[in-house]
Amino acid sequence: MSRRQPPMVFRMIRKDASALHIARAATPSLLALAVAAGLAGPAMAQTAAPPVVTVAEPAAAPQAEASAAQEDRVQVSRILVRGNQRIDQTTVLSYLPIQPGDVVDAAVLDVAVRTLTRTQLFADVQLGVQPNGDLVVEIVENPIINQVVFEGNSAIGQDKLTEEVTLKPRGIYTRARIQEDVGKIVELYRLSGRIGATVTPKIVQLEQNRVDVVFEINEGPETGVRAITFLGNSAFSDNDLREVMVTKQSQWWRLFSTNDNYDPNRLDYDREQLRKFYTNRGYYDFRVLSAVSELAPDDSSFAVTLTVDEGERYNFGTVNVVTENDRLNPDFLKRLLPIREGDLYESDKIETAVDALTFAAGSAGYAFVEIEPEYRANAETNTIDVTFNIREGQRVYVDRINVIGNTRTLDNVIRREMMLSEGDAFNRTLLERSRNNLRALGFFKDVTVEETRGSAPDRSVVNVTVTEQPTGELSVGAGFSSVDSFVLNLGITERNFRGRGQNVVARLEWGSLRQQIDFRFTEPKFLGRDLRAGFDAFHSRYDLSEYSSYDYRSTGGGLRLSYPLNGYTLFSTRYFLKSDEIIVPSNYCGENGIGSNALCDQVGSFINSSAGYTLLVDRRNDPVRPTGGWTGTLRQDFAGIGGDVNYVKTEADVSAFWGIAPNWVVTAQAQTGYVSGWGGDPIRINDRFFKGGNSFRGFETAGIGPRDLSTTDALGGNFYVIGTLELTVPNYLPEEYGIRTSLFADVGTLGVLDDRYTVTSTGVRDANIVDDLELRASAGLSIHWRSPMGPIRFDLSKILSREEYDKTETFRFSTSTQF
Repeated sequence: MSRRQPPMVFRMIRKDASALHIARAATPSLLALAVAAGLAGPAMAQTAAPPVVTVAEPAAAPQAEASAAQEDRVQVSRILVRGNQRIDQTTVLSYLPIQPGDVVDAAVLDVAVRTLTRTQLFADVQLGVQPNGDLVVEIVENPIINQVVFEGNSAIGQDKLTEEVTLKPRGIYTRARIQEDVGKIVELYRLSGRIGATVTPKIVQLEQNRVDVVFEINEGPETGVRAITFLGNSAFSDNDLREVMVTKQSQWWRLFSTNDNYDPNRLDYDREQLRKFYTNRGYYDFRVLSAVSELAPDDSSFAVTLTVDEGERYNFGTVNVVTENDRLNPDFLKRLLPIREGDLYESDKIETAVDALTFAAGSAGYAFVEIEPEYRANAETNTIDVTFNIREGQRVYVDRINVIGNTRTLDNVIRREMMLSEGDAFNRTLLERSRNNLRALGFFKDVTVEETRGSAPDRSVVNVTVTEQPTGELSVGAGFSSVDSFVLNLGITERNFRGRGQNVVARLEWGSLRQQIDFRFTEPKFLGRDLRAGFDAFHSRYDLSEYSSYDYRSTGGGLRLSYPLNGYTLFSTRYFLKSDEIIVPSNYCGENGIGSNALCDQVGSFINSSAGYTLLVDRRNDPVRPTGGWTGTLRQDFAGIGGDVNYVKTEADVSAFWGIAPNWVVTAQAQTGYVSGWGGDPIRINDRFFKGGNSFRGFETAGIGPRDLSTTDALGGNFYVIGTLELTVPNYLPEEYGIRTSLFADVGTLGVLDDRYTVTSTGVRDANIVDDLELRASAGLSIHWRSPMGPIRFDLSKILSREEYDKTETFRFSTSTQF
């Protein structure tokens, strides 16, 4: 008897069952039984599965099994989407890996369900094949989030929580994402020291398949650190080790710090800090054996106990450099190492040595080198032998340079600061200079320059990643200082005009000492060349009646042009034309006046036409916060290219920097200047040098140098020399406060007036005019604060050497505006 084929086939699959139900009838009676069981129409997953009907037959032949497998496969004629509300049918079909005409079975339908589920667009997915070959896709869409609300939070702000979670308004809600966000919020509270914080998510159903997501937060108490105890330490006390750790014991005065809250991640970091502390002091074998945290019964704080094994103290033994490439001389590389046999072992010196060797190899064109320090401890001699194994690749060339993150600055502005071009041999020295060039622009908050492997083993890709920062400023401010008393500032500056690197400045300043208005424009790449060109226009007035009984007014303009001679030397030229005017009180000069010739001969208006140059050499390791290197400047101006004034003015200064320890920097500075007239012209008072105040701490503005004793007027000098030694010291304040502290010592002198002002017409020295080149000296403390109102400096000074007629000050605070 032959088998009759069933008149229809129905298959259904859903994501939670992922099962294929097949009704197959061997006889008309079995078909009737199936219809009665409810399988005659397209039933979905909500309908209970029919009972399994098993027909006992004689042993089936292999051909019968193949026929049954073939019957499980159905060709899809159409695809129908049901249940979609917001999501268009074409969107659903685009995710479905089945097309009309495809032959499907249980495995194919299962893959389709999983594919649609992974889109996270649907809360439920069911697939069913009707007898006519129609594939029915029944979906239930995930809700759309109307708003995300946080309740019960006070220790952490709304903005911080919103930034942390992934659920956003108008986003898609899923259970998996809300559980993920609960974990993130709990972790955020844990990191802020609230171990007991709990978060309960709630869903508020709205119309049109929308939901409000509410996170109910129970923050719990702050979990502090009651005590930090060490076991096994003998070389350093508990207090010494507590200072090394970022985690601090809870104290009442730590009101603005969160480091006294318990944080397991911070404790892991502290273990590493302790390891560095010991290994930088010779303890090569140091280990933290355990760190145990015990919670108080009231859940208010933890007691942390760290058990350490200090080990023995070691010195460096034999230090060698081994390289596979003959072009890298190991003897030369060894001389670059900051390690000498017999020195105390310091792990930081190993890192510094690796950096030095990597830099040297990069400078030779080998970008990708692997430097592996190999250690051998000698317990008998307490020494560590170190061998630096260098494995270098072939010489590398720059394949391409990628500029990333410049949302405003043009690509060419960044590329023109690069010392390397595409196709050049890779050179790490030039790469570091390129990074410093970009940082010195002041356009970017952060600059990273990294190299990766290129399209071939001898090719390297340089990725320049920048983070833009605001370069335009509109400043309106008022301030008070011990110099200017009341000061009003209004300024507009743009250091990166139109993203082209051009600098535009317009400034108005009004104070009791000076009033000025000026405009400046600078093009850093004039005519597309490495030329910096610009022009200035200005008007200024200085009321110096408090110091020297005269007003000085100047109006003019100038042109500037500068170009680099090499990577660290800049040559600048300039021309300025200005009208200078000296005004004194009425009856101050003349037959009955009390003013000296050194001042009265200057009264009136004069035209100053001058040209000059500046030679700048900058060998600092960092243009912003140098800890090594030096910088020097030589300036000369020649007045007398027309006009009424003839002189030659020369100034020079040099500064050197030494980083003697982290956050400890020594700065030594020396500066000098001399101006002399030509063509029989004396030096006018506004062209002389005045020192004091910010330029010589401990003395008032124009507080040192030649003076008229009868009027106490400062007369300025034609020559000065000043030396400064400054030590920047850590103040243990957070870096974001922008406060830097330094100790200083200033020493120098100012003098040498023209003879016509110090000698009377009879050839006798004028007793009222003092002009002694005696050394002055002061020492003290300076505090620099980059405040929101601008840079502020406080100086506390002690005079070490002075003349009786000098004007001194113990305390000074001053503000400045940076353009």
